[in-house]
Amino acid sequence: MSNSQPFILETDRLLLRRLIPEDLDALFALYSDPEIRRYFPEGTLTYEETREELEWFLNGHPDHPELGLWATIHKADNQFIGRCGLLPWNLDGQAEVEVAYLIDKKYWRQGLGTEAAKAILQYGFEQLHLSRLISMLYPDNYASAKVATNMGMTLEKELEDEFGRFLVFSINKQPVQADVR
Repeated sequence: MSNSQPFILETDRLLLRRLIPEDLDALFALYSDPEIRRYFPEGTLTYEETREELEWFLNGHPDHPELGLWATIHKADNQFIGRCGLLPWNLDGQAEVEVAYLIDKKYWRQGLGTEAAKAILQYGFEQLHLSRLISMLYPDNYASAKVATNMGMTLEKELEDEFGRFLVFSINKQPVQADVR
């Protein structure tokens, strides 16, 4: 990992930073795995599709540079283990920001998805001053539903698009209570 890349977030076990071109092979290893991409509507991606997504997010989301997908690095072994971040969406005519997470299956069941997601949620509320965050997932994606609930999100609604039914979990930023005497 390049030391010149500033970190967006750091947790006890993870570093999140902007994606760089050198992440392509590691990202492709994740995106080409059918088990890891099981709950993504487009399924696995080719090397070229992975390159296009990586280039799309090199400087944050093109329309919202403060958002995007970020390389997720496991501090203990300095490995690229996923990509997590914040993605803008328009659902039912409403602008939304999703907490997105994808972790390499070799690191599943260690709480790393929840650790990344909680840090991203806190970053979205405290640094970006967002008032609401969502997660979207397929009804049978129980692991992602657990991450969403571990972040404090609750199931808000079920929607359907060209790929089928999906669930929207959400959380609103809690207003700071003034200390009134």
